[in-house]
Amino acid sequence: MSACLALARAGAALVLIGRSEARGNEALEKIHRASGNERLDFRCADFSSLAEVRRVAEVFLSANRPLHVLLNNAGVMNTQHKLSADGFEEMFAVNYLAHFLLTRLLLPCLERSAPARIVHVASNAHAFCKGINFDDLSHGKRFSAFPVYGHSKLANMLFSNELSRRLRGTGVSSNAMHPGAVATGIGTNNGIAGRLAPLLLKPFFRSPEKGAATAVYLASSAEVEGISGQYFYDSAPLIPKPWALDVAAAGRLWAVSEHLTGC
Repeated sequence: MSACLALARAGAALVLIGRSEARGNEALEKIHRASGNERLDFRCADFSSLAEVRRVAEVFLSANRPLHVLLNNAGVMNTQHKLSADGFEEMFAVNYLAHFLLTRLLLPCLERSAPARIVHVASNAHAFCKGINFDDLSHGKRFSAFPVYGHSKLANMLFSNELSRRLRGTGVSSNAMHPGAVATGIGTNNGIAGRLAPLLLKPFFRSPEKGAATAVYLASSAEVEGISGQYFYDSAPLIPKPWALDVAAAGRLWAVSEHLTGC
């Protein structure tokens, strides 16, 4: 919510997407009270379902609104193997595949609205793996929470880079960023341990506002106008692991993702 609040205070018209109607409307009200911005909307969609992603994209497109910034920030962290509604490993489905589909569906609108920006919330957790596991994307043969989480974030980065290459000359940029270790509610779905761990680690984590700062920078700063295909941390370029720069893997992931999402 911190990125949305900062952008709302800057006067942006926002459309928020979340899986809980009640929590989404509560967030909308908090942002409205803190910013005074009335150009706020909420759309409910569960990104563990590709059908839900398609539905919410259609709802947005039917309003015939311009789109200058797409901030891909949905995320889940599971300690046990779990499948999405479509049969994909849930972290891969929510953290990456839903973003791929939503972005593809909204690309024509972004291009019509150019200049426009796409910001992908990735993570230095991409260091937890050494490449995309094309032979077992759902990790049914072997599951380990942190490497699989990193796998989904690596997919974000490869997608951002491939998207940047494909969008050259369109006026639409694509960049990825690392928010840092942020005190949020991610992972609290994993039982008592998942709820206790963030409380114990909170003193060592950065605030949500600090974690959102780079996303806000990439979404709104004139300093990054025209910059694309980069990875940022603390509002500065950062060189990721070599496997996040693998052009062949990025192209292959794009093709596989088209097949999996049907777009």
